[in-house]
Amino acid sequence: MRIFTFDTTLRDGTQGEAVSFSVQDKLLIAQKLDEIGIDYIEGGWPGSNPKDRDFFREARQLNLKHAKLTAFGSTRFARNPVEVDPNVRELAEAGTPCVSIFGKTWDFHVERALGISLEENLTLISETVGYLVARGKEVVYDAEHFFDGYKHNPAYALKTLEAAHRAGASVLCLCDTNGGTLPGQLVDIIEDVRKRFDGIIGIHTHNDSDVAVANAIAAVEAGCTHVQGCMNGYGERCGNANLASLIANLELKLGHTPIGPDKLRQLTHLCRYIAELANLPVPNGMPYVGPSAFAHKGGVHVSAVMKDSATYEHVPPQLTGNHQRVLLSDLSGKSNIVYKL
Repeated sequence: MRIFTFDTTLRDGTQGEAVSFSVQDKLLIAQKLDEIGIDYIEGGWPGSNPKDRDFFREARQLNLKHAKLTAFGSTRFARNPVEVDPNVRELAEAGTPCVSIFGKTWDFHVERALGISLEENLTLISETVGYLVARGKEVVYDAEHFFDGYKHNPAYALKTLEAAHRAGASVLCLCDTNGGTLPGQLVDIIEDVRKRFDGIIGIHTHNDSDVAVANAIAAVEAGCTHVQGCMNGYGERCGNANLASLIANLELKLGHTPIGPDKLRQLTHLCRYIAELANLPVPNGMPYVGPSAFAHKGGVHVSAVMKDSATYEHVPPQLTGNHQRVLLSDLSGKSNIVYKL
């Protein structure tokens, strides 16, 4: 099955505590993401800071072959008519074929964070989506805090999706913004959404319960065909779903085609390239692309790997552009020494 990939490294990823990219860094990363076959590249929030505004101005010179550059923002402010709202105008003028907007789906947030009525919030969603669609934009609607909202008031959470859907949103992306939903709960909720809405349903997960990738995979198995995440798992608090792990799992374990096997071999290089621009190390134990992902230390393991790598490697490392390593230590056996020699 074709799964659409939405990379938010340049927006949600930069909300990670140690992550910062210059405009030039972001342009270089966007080009690399396009080369590996990412479908949507969320470049930033032009209405929130001058750097992201500068990025979208400079990005008009990029020669992207595949990806749709995407600007991010929110629904209009309650006090502003949609046509004069500064944030919405920045989205319309960013020069991108696609925009991603988030809206409130949890009644608790509507009443406490926005301080407006539930009906007013539905109007914000529908007017903002409709305004951008009328200006020729493909709109990805990010249903912020959707799973928490559904748990608290399912009828209202579904009404917010309906508002975006009727206004013309191309994708309804369900967000586990607080990262507190577990896979079983998530699947039950997605199955209910799938009964009510046709078209593309997306998933956006955070890693606060250490299940962001598992949640996104479960969402795909429940019918989502649009996955969002950040390379290397960057993002606020505990990070977003690691899009590199997601892509590899979807390709190699579930038989889907997010980028294809040829592009998959560039995955390790891409993750290390982005980490270098971020001045951060790739964690040794990062699945598929980390330096230790296919490293063997125990003598029993190495002895078996020398006979057949499949004994202790779940996939061949070259499929993601990585390579096998053997370490020497007090745990080594004769096989480790022979391997090194």
